[in-house]
Amino acid sequence: MEHLKSEQRYEIEALLQKNHTQKEIAEYLGKSEATISREIRRNCDQRSGKYRAELAMRKCADRHKNKRKKIRFTEAIKQEVINLLSKDYSPEQIVGTMKLAGKETISHERIYQFVWQDKKQGGKLHKHFRTKGKCYRKRGDLKDKRGIITGKKNISERPKIVEERTRVGDFEVDLVIGKNHKQAILTMNDRASGYTFIRLLQSKKSEEVKCAIIEISIENQLIIHTLTSDNGKEFSKHKEVSEALNLDYYFANPYHSWERGSNENYNGLLRHYFPKDKDFSQITQADLDVVQDKLNDRPRKRFGFLSPKQVYLQLINSD
Repeated sequence: MEHLKSEQRYEIEALLQKNHTQKEIAEYLGKSEATISREIRRNCDQRSGKYRAELAMRKCADRHKNKRKKIRFTEAIKQEVINLLSKDYSPEQIVGTMKLAGKETISHERIYQFVWQDKKQGGKLHKHFRTKGKCYRKRGDLKDKRGIITGKKNISERPKIVEERTRVGDFEVDLVIGKNHKQAILTMNDRASGYTFIRLLQSKKSEEVKCAIIEISIENQLIIHTLTSDNGKEFSKHKEVSEALNLDYYFANPYHSWERGSNENYNGLLRHYFPKDKDFSQITQADLDVVQDKLNDRPRKRFGFLSPKQVYLQLINSD
């Protein structure tokens, strides 16, 4: 259907007053005769039969206002969104997954609106978000109170290729602490793929942390070029780790969490399943294995919505 602009409607009115035919008006405006005929018939004054541009524009606007809008967020899409939310996918991951599958979808902003509306109505969909709908403020400190680890190499000495995230084997490591600082979860993730291994620890003592890193690496036959951690005392046995696994160990600057962005992001995802008030004595390594597989199989936006496992295997095979 051809649409007319406001100035064209004024021209139609003027040409009709000069007794031009509809065919002549159509040729003058470069429109089809059917378009001009339909415009005059639908938008003229029904009482007098006269065509006035202002009346025509009001009638057109009213029709568009009352026209039934296409419903994009259909019930089928809604059910698919709810299904993927139940798997703890983020709105962006939901949209990306549906697009990869060739399914019709909506914007991730619309999914957020849907979830917040559900929350206002007493729903629980927001519980599947990693923050569970809460807002967290950034924290910082002016002084590093955690002491000094001897013989450490600063992240500034790390090879530039690590920043490129193009090879497998550049890992970041950290601890997620349980309730009352009892027990911990060790996380080791590959920077290039996001593929991660997690291990339950009975404490955050440096000896146990060292043994866990070495065990994970040997059990999974990992290729590790570099390992990067924060400055926690739990990583004070870094030299023994380096010697056992023949790797280069680096430390990020104090309170520069973005220097280990991949690991910090993963720990945030992990807190979805094991929040800060969770007593880690109530969980087992089997529980962690389930979450580890779930997160490694979850699609990521930065990989074009491939999963860390898929990217890791691709990189391993290419190497």
